[in-house]
Amino acid sequence: MSDSDPPVVLIVEDEPDVAETYKLWLQEEYEVRMAQNGDEGLEMLNESVDVVLLDRMMPGLSGDEVLEQIREGDLSCRVAMVTAVEPDFDILEMGFDAYLSKPIRSAQLHETVENLLERSEYDSLLQEYYSLVEKQATLEATKSSAELAESDDYVELTDEIAAMKEDLSGALGGIEDDDDFIATLRGLDQGDEN
Repeated sequence: MSDSDPPVVLIVEDEPDVAETYKLWLQEEYEVRMAQNGDEGLEMLNESVDVVLLDRMMPGLSGDEVLEQIREGDLSCRVAMVTAVEPDFDILEMGFDAYLSKPIRSAQLHETVENLLERSEYDSLLQEYYSLVEKQATLEATKSSAELAESDDYVELTDEIAAMKEDLSGALGGIEDDDDFIATLRGLDQGDEN
């Protein structure tokens, strides 16, 4: 994307009314493209696409399969799963950047797209950190404390996030507070590196 062009958002959604609603919400700020299924979504994907809003359950090629192909390719787009599928621990194996459970509101969709565009500017380590934090938050919003405690995968995820945060915090001078940590990371990526 150049500075003069609006960011490109690709909506891959098999429900036409839902796709059209997302488009109406986003079209004033972004160039919005729509695909009605996974195959069409992959055909429309190229380096000009900044954010993909991907339905998880579609006939034919599923959103999970589309996501796999996106990550196997050399595309730098950020991907939000927008789905009615309640997240389970299988999401830990998925390479999405955000997970939205339907129904969603306009403000939530706008905030997600803005956050993903902001993350596009981060280096790969920070993108990985945010992706893991997103998975943790998604699971914590839908699973009970007992379910989380019994999941080895969740415990492993939590340990991985803590280790990454400690490494990043150490490199930044030992920031302990979560808000300060995030603010410092954002500050670094928004020009402090100049």
